[in-house]
Amino acid sequence: MDENENGKYTIEDYYALPEEERVELIDGNFFEMKSPNPFHQIAAGEISRQIQNFIQKNKGKCVAFNAPIDVRLDCDDDTMVQPDVVIVCDRGKMKSWGILGAPEFVLEVLSASTGKRDKGIKLHKYQNAGVREYWILDPESMVLLVYQFGIGPEKTQEFPKLYGLTGKVPVGLYQGDLQIDLDLVAALLEAYPKEG
Repeated sequence: MDENENGKYTIEDYYALPEEERVELIDGNFFEMKSPNPFHQIAAGEISRQIQNFIQKNKGKCVAFNAPIDVRLDCDDDTMVQPDVVIVCDRGKMKSWGILGAPEFVLEVLSASTGKRDKGIKLHKYQNAGVREYWILDPESMVLLVYQFGIGPEKTQEFPKLYGLTGKVPVGLYQGDLQIDLDLVAALLEAYPKEG
């Protein structure tokens, strides 16, 4: 994609793309998104399932969404991202086309094509936009990074907590009442064939 006349792409340019072209728009720049691999789908799907089961069982007001879901993170004209899993508790942010504003919780599953962006520019975008909790799962290394930006007495966390894919990890948004069973995630990842 070439830069437009203004040197910056907008939401209008994003919507003008063919439907089959998967990109994210961050600060006026397009970033290509390749189709997720099976490990990516397995990890995101299992975590989303556990979140949705918890919300449904507890008749929660929040809603969990899976990619692809458009998130107009800054409510401006130059950023539209598609996180792997989000939790939105302010239903006023839910629009017919996607989410307007920062979700409370975001999960990104790393892939070769998105890893650097997920740990760099998107980390800062999510923090600055008001995402309260950001999880980065690396299915290759079998580790989970958990950032909490707006939860707890400190209200910010400079460095993430690092977890191996074992045991249960509390979702801070739910004060630990929701705990993601990483053993289930790891078992699904390990059961999938690595070759062929």
